[in-house]
Amino acid sequence: MSQEFQPGDFLIFQLEAGYGLLRFLANTTDSGEKAWHVAAYDNLFLDVDSVEAAIEDRENLSVSHPHLALTTRAFESTQVARITNLPLRDDEKAPIKDWLDDPDREISDRSIRLLLGLR
Repeated sequence: MSQEFQPGDFLIFQLEAGYGLLRFLANTTDSGEKAWHVAAYDNLFLDVDSVEAAIEDRENLSVSHPHLALTTRAFESTQVARITNLPLRDDEKAPIKDWLDDPDREISDRSIRLLLGLR
């Protein structure tokens, strides 16, 4: 992947008629397999300016999935672009700790679009 993402990055991905929004939480390595951790939002946007305005007032964003762990293949299957970076809050970091503490943790090989029910 040509971009290096940092925890706290807001990432957009293009849909047929607009954009979806993700939050990059972390990378981890589990049994030699890299996991990409993201949060996903319900909100969909018509243009990038709308995304930027929503991030500035992020309390109005609706989180659909506070944590998804993806394989590299699943993460890279959807092209994303970094919009901005804001520090992660403790409540955004907690799902990663919970995932790391779970002996039955899973890493999905399904794309973001499939996990979110988008085409």
